[in-house]
Amino acid sequence: MKNKFSSTSDPINELVAKVMGSARYSNISEALVRRIATQELEKRRDWRQVVKATKNKLHQVGGAYLDRPVDYNGCLGEMNTAFMAGKEEFLRVCQRVMCYHSSTRERLPEIDRFYSILLSDLQPVQSVLDVACGLHPLAIPWMGLPEGVEYFAVDIFSDMITFINRFFSLAGVHGSAVVGDVIGNFPTYPVDIAFVLKTLPCLEQVDKSAGVRLLDSLQAKHIIVSFPVHSLGGRRDKGMLENYASQFYAITKDRDWCVKRHEYQTELVFVVSV
Repeated sequence: MKNKFSSTSDPINELVAKVMGSARYSNISEALVRRIATQELEKRRDWRQVVKATKNKLHQVGGAYLDRPVDYNGCLGEMNTAFMAGKEEFLRVCQRVMCYHSSTRERLPEIDRFYSILLSDLQPVQSVLDVACGLHPLAIPWMGLPEGVEYFAVDIFSDMITFINRFFSLAGVHGSAVVGDVIGNFPTYPVDIAFVLKTLPCLEQVDKSAGVRLLDSLQAKHIIVSFPVHSLGGRRDKGMLENYASQFYAITKDRDWCVKRHEYQTELVFVVSV
């Protein structure tokens, strides 16, 4: 491997091509790869170290939450078969597919309670935005949303987004999912509810101010923000919960927001009404 960039090429384009040439990172938003590569290039000049640092940051932001490669075509085939078999089988397969992503997998034991508590006071709902959605849209059948609700989702993985759009079509959801780097391109269309689940710590791995700027940019009547209360390894950490809570209260104290706090086994959630 080369130690330095080619003198005749654009180093950022060269970096992006190198990182996205790896199977593990080929489906990540190019805008995000470019953003992180630019940051890392400002810190160091050695080719191998810049590529390694860029991949490490991408892993922290999103890759760590996917335990293994997902066969989205296979999953969709199973979901099609299950849909024809009836609601109970379809929900079972939705839960199984959500297990591929650690964030949604952790929520499954409390999935009914999670939405019944959070969404009970936020009706009526006509539109939803899911920021850094992961596989969370597969939980729509548990949300109790009215028929015809519009559901918009954004994430950094293009293959996942293609799968989510095909899920919407299969499940009869009126919505669309897009690939996006929400650090630099905040979704600003007006909605009733915006989900920002376990997202702010990931964004702040890249830009410390990204979380605050995202919350201020969202055009939502209600924002559901959550934080993990244990590590990806499964260790519950009281200090983590208290730290995230204090950080979030610091963000909200000077804003005219109504904030309600909810605690679950794996998640600290705030419902913000603006």
